[in-house]
Amino acid sequence: MNSGKVVLGVLTGVAVGAIMGILFAPDKGTTTRRKLTEKGDDYVDELKDRFNDFMESIDEKLASAKDDADDLIAKAKSKTQDVKNTVNAKMDHQS
Repeated sequence: MNSGKVVLGVLTGVAVGAIMGILFAPDKGTTTRRKLTEKGDDYVDELKDRFNDFMESIDEKLASAKDDADDLIAKAKSKTQDVKNTVNAKMDHQS
């Protein structure tokens, strides 16, 4: 199971528990609605933060992969140039 599903499951469980607690508490309707709105806002903020963290980690991984690809390309170009120089040297030596 991936961590995203676990986090989503935990947040859903916490949200349901909080809502059930508020609904069964002996408060006025306006107070209950206000509490529900505040809890909902808190959960939205938490999800936004987690999403932003996730996107930052994806950006970092993509940047790292790009750097690795650039290094691999540079090494391939260097090897190609080495082979080309070796072939040219052998061709010149045989002439």
